[in-house]
Amino acid sequence: MKLNLPERIDTDRLSLFRLRYEDAEEIFYTYASKPEATRYMSWPTHLSLRDTRHFMNYAVSGWRAGTDYSFAIRHQKDNRLIGSCGLMNDEGKIQFGYVLSPTQWNKGYGTEVCRKLMSTLKGLEGVFRVSTFVDAENVASAKVLMKSGLVEEARLEKWFRFVNQGNEPKDCILFKLPL
Repeated sequence: MKLNLPERIDTDRLSLFRLRYEDAEEIFYTYASKPEATRYMSWPTHLSLRDTRHFMNYAVSGWRAGTDYSFAIRHQKDNRLIGSCGLMNDEGKIQFGYVLSPTQWNKGYGTEVCRKLMSTLKGLEGVFRVSTFVDAENVASAKVLMKSGLVEEARLEKWFRFVNQGNEPKDCILFKLPL
């Protein structure tokens, strides 16, 4: 089941655009190659632009298939890329995530993006569950999720291996959006 998502979503300060092949270089240099930005991600830090281009092939085909909807996050004022966010669609069960350039942390952008995504998903036909999880040590992202209307559903001991943290099983917090 494909979701009826727009290719552009605006917030007060930001615009989310469907990812394009042309975004690869900006993505690589803005956040994907930065260990501090990718520490809590489920995917490995990109070591070369080739890694980012490989991801772009996945993202573009995922949108077409209706399984992954990835967006570039850009400042409205200058169109500068500051991060990305994405929704994985499993027949209406949505898992989402976001990543920002470390230079853009603590400016409220994560909350702004997540709030807009949650309001967009709440009214979307076919969506019956929206959730995400974070490393229990990722306090900043947990705060963003709670400020965005999500609630803690469970604490899961040694639940996920984060590739950028030595693949050791980590405790995680599962969040859901009350629908």
